[in-house]
Amino acid sequence: MTAPERSGTQASASADEQFVLLGMPDMHGSIRGKALRPAAFQSAVENGTVNTDLWLGLDPVDLPITDYEAFGIRTGAPDLLVQPELDTLRDLAWRRGWRICLGTPSWPDGQRCTLACREVLRDALASMADLGYEVLAAFEYEVRVFDGDAQPLSNGLSYHLNEIGRFNALLDSMVPAFDGLGIELEAVHTEAGPGLLEFNIAARPGLRAADDAALVKFAVKDVAASLGLQASFLAKTMPLQEGSSGHVHLSLWRDGKNAFAPDNPTDEAPPVAAAAIAGMLEHMPGASLLLNPTVNSYKRLVPGFFAPVNVSWGYENRSTSVRAIQSADPERSRLECRRPGADANPYLALAAIVASAGDGIRRESVPPAPLVGDVADRTDLAALPNSLESALNAFRNDDALRNALGEEFSQYYEISRAWELRAWQNAVSDWERERYVRTV
Repeated sequence: MTAPERSGTQASASADEQFVLLGMPDMHGSIRGKALRPAAFQSAVENGTVNTDLWLGLDPVDLPITDYEAFGIRTGAPDLLVQPELDTLRDLAWRRGWRICLGTPSWPDGQRCTLACREVLRDALASMADLGYEVLAAFEYEVRVFDGDAQPLSNGLSYHLNEIGRFNALLDSMVPAFDGLGIELEAVHTEAGPGLLEFNIAARPGLRAADDAALVKFAVKDVAASLGLQASFLAKTMPLQEGSSGHVHLSLWRDGKNAFAPDNPTDEAPPVAAAAIAGMLEHMPGASLLLNPTVNSYKRLVPGFFAPVNVSWGYENRSTSVRAIQSADPERSRLECRRPGADANPYLALAAIVASAGDGIRRESVPPAPLVGDVADRTDLAALPNSLESALNAFRNDDALRNALGEEFSQYYEISRAWELRAWQNAVSDWERERYVRTV
């Protein structure tokens, strides 16, 4: 399923159109912007519009990150120029007369804003294209859904066909919502956590895949709220329960053929797939900062919950950080990066994966032998970062990944994660008070 084609620069407003949400994904993957009336949106299409650069430097609770000196609150939050991209214009089926469109920002002098996450992904895809490959990607999201009394909608039985009926009202609204957004929902199923539901989204070319993922998160939260429900993509909502993942599936294509497809599904991964695996594994520690961007992210990454904790890969092995899937249907052979949480920014997660795979392909890297069986407790495998602090250090030390993502962006993103780490270090939690207040 694809979005409807639109020609020229006309936004083709309907008679009952009320607003167009013109937005840009921020560093957290949330879409920020303005609701424009039809005439204002058409003017933006023809001439561009403006939006404060403050959205580049806001933390998750909307505090301005004061460590940025070249933009944001320290410079008075001046305007960026924003150009709508009409090929992203979509209908919001659950809001009659409303549509959404993604925009591309540039600095006031007309220079590209390479800090914007869509631009980071665009550059990573261009680098892969220079190697002769087009990227096809698909996202899987696990989301927790709660009712109006903050109780989970399901009991936490995975793949249970009775349990999925508890999500009827939400799914009945999500199907037309996804259709209006041009998103193809392939399947849904329950997961092993109360209220946990997984959405499987069809594969699309790189940038479109990330756009679809960002719009999925936007739509699920908005539609749930309209029904009196709450949907959360927090990586770990409850202790001792399964977390919410955001797995990314990747394949590379040349001349209409899948470069990851072996001649036979029982063959070893083709050389380009093996090199991509090697690159992904080599850069997984540093890439964790983008795949697992919050303090909470690392509470999902513990043994026993199908969340990878070490540098590992295997064929059809869901305990590894990279799962190689080789299908009798050549179009479905792919690599699954299982490290990302549902809290990851889809643009930055895919950019990090593509950049890592591209580095492996460029250097014709060779991965270690594939692993068989549960590897979660293996002590002979290199451990991946288990905290935001260790991921930040790994990212700082991965020069190749930083160069691939752009040093300007890398410094910008590093500052945001260091800010997040300090915010956590300065906080005192209920757990700390309950555990220590009587005994220390």
